[in-house]
Amino acid sequence: MRIVSIASAALLTCASVLAQPAVAAPPPLDAYGDLPGFEDAAISPSGKHVAVIGTVEGERKLLLFDGGMTLVGHASVGDLKVRGIQWIGDDNVLLTYSKTEALGFGFTSNQYEAFQTLIVPLDAAQKVSIVFGHNSSIVTSIFGSYGLRLIGGKWKGYFGGVQLMGTGMQQRLETTSPTLFEVGLPDNSTRKIAAPGGDYLWRDWLIDEHGEVAATFDMERETGNWRIKDAKGKVIAKGANPGGDASLISLGKDGTTLIYSAKAKGEEDNHWYELPLTGVTDPVEVMQGINVDSIYVERTTGRLIGYIDGDQRVFFGPKLQSMSDKISRAFKNLKVTLEDWTPDFGHVLLRTSGNGDSGTWYAVDLNALKADPLGSERPVIPADEVGPISKFEYKAADGLEMDGVLTLPPHREAKNLPVIVFPHGGPTGQDDVEFDWWAQAFASRGYAVFQPNFRGSTNRDEAFHRAGYGQWGRKMQTDISDGLAALVAKGLVDPKRACIMGGSYGGYAALAGVTLQQGLYRCSVAVAPVSDVELMYDTDYAESGSVKVVKMSLLEELGPRSTLDEVSPRRFAAKADAPILLIHGKDDTVVPYEQSTKMADALKDAHKPYEFVDMKSEDHWLSHAETRKQMLAAAMAFVQKYNPAD
Repeated sequence: MRIVSIASAALLTCASVLAQPAVAAPPPLDAYGDLPGFEDAAISPSGKHVAVIGTVEGERKLLLFDGGMTLVGHASVGDLKVRGIQWIGDDNVLLTYSKTEALGFGFTSNQYEAFQTLIVPLDAAQKVSIVFGHNSSIVTSIFGSYGLRLIGGKWKGYFGGVQLMGTGMQQRLETTSPTLFEVGLPDNSTRKIAAPGGDYLWRDWLIDEHGEVAATFDMERETGNWRIKDAKGKVIAKGANPGGDASLISLGKDGTTLIYSAKAKGEEDNHWYELPLTGVTDPVEVMQGINVDSIYVERTTGRLIGYIDGDQRVFFGPKLQSMSDKISRAFKNLKVTLEDWTPDFGHVLLRTSGNGDSGTWYAVDLNALKADPLGSERPVIPADEVGPISKFEYKAADGLEMDGVLTLPPHREAKNLPVIVFPHGGPTGQDDVEFDWWAQAFASRGYAVFQPNFRGSTNRDEAFHRAGYGQWGRKMQTDISDGLAALVAKGLVDPKRACIMGGSYGGYAALAGVTLQQGLYRCSVAVAPVSDVELMYDTDYAESGSVKVVKMSLLEELGPRSTLDEVSPRRFAAKADAPILLIHGKDDTVVPYEQSTKMADALKDAHKPYEFVDMKSEDHWLSHAETRKQMLAAAMAFVQKYNPAD
């Protein structure tokens, strides 16, 4: 393994371009659709060990390395849907994964995504165990993770768990609300430290550095009335948010305060507030005027140490900010994500992506100013086969400023290109200037790919996000086609050779683009789409247990229930003016499979051309390699049939 100076780390990508021979054909499609060869990594608190989820000779494994990157342990993870890894000290790793579980009679939904966590010892002679696996009165799924703490020299983990009543075959759920447990690590002992909220409450907790409950948040499911209690159970803050948009964020910078979000009376936007844990003074608004994308929290104390505002990482304290600035300078012009770090930030694991970089991981020693390239996510895709990526700014028809991400085919002039319009899911979310495996796959075959950040996206301020409320199929949809028109006006793409494609909400937009709109696209590819907005409302409300807070939140986002049929592509199947490809996983717990089957039935009844690919044992996130590749191959063949690039 090569060690390089952090100051020259960003040159690795450029150097790899020079080292690559010219290629006569693009990389195989499976190189894009497969799971990354390097999926995740974590560093131990001392910096002595690194854990990696990666593929070796076709097999997915958990790989354990020492500080010199010598392999000291490994275990197969097969087709587990790994959701995260982290170290417990230097001797054990927590591996969290999920699986789709069927639910029996009496539940509000047929399936749910169950999360479980394994305790994996570095010493292969010791046994792997599952969190809560030593206590038969607790379901072995976790319902919320509240951090790790080092208490008296021993590691503890804090997890939400659901308790069982009875014994043997007579066991049943005591309540569906999670109880807070302290779990000894790695011995897997359990201790109840906080009671569940009850079926009428949503409950959340903050854990301080001593492993004690510092604050409890409760929200009434029917009214949206909420309150925050201190360690002794005294109410220190309260409010009413009928839409349910209030929550705990973290402990404050020094651990003596907490941060929470809520709406002020008479306000539409959420605000962040800081409040002493003792409640001796009134809350003070913080982060005013800042568009916080995400936050950084100290792993072993729960304290807020920084945040991301757009493209900027902001840390509290000059040492951490200096560290962040050094990394930004070293990897300039790439999307950089800090994935893990030691408590002193002397060692950091980071991921880069962007122009010339299909995803690269580094171990950075900030004390020595060195970066160690750990691995590539897609080594089969050379740097010069990564299609150029840039931000494209434009205005919607009503003058609202917005942008999107434009990915161009490599080795082709950016002029009158065939185009795939690719709106993101959510609709809460955003696309950034980074390598996107789906977009890059189509760029590699000669298409420009445009990912619009329509109103309702999170790349701008709260007002921009809220501008999407009530705009499904309306301005959110025309924002997308306005982006296409702006690309056409620049001469970059050919308006007669456009298709629209997306997943989840993006799948909805793909269906709406050829049913609610006409004359724009030659084909539509909808993966796990919403086709009937009223059906989505009914399903989400029913699966919540008919909770009024959920109802109010849905109506705020979607608009009046009486208007939902007006923006449902299923209801306008007879107006579809281009062939449609539907792709859906049968294990989807987010957008039910029936959303696609009902759309297919409507298209069939209307005698409109469509194809339907069902993916057995696949979830909403395309977590399995084989079905991801199946999806991409089907989508590519469909687009090339109806909108060939050449």
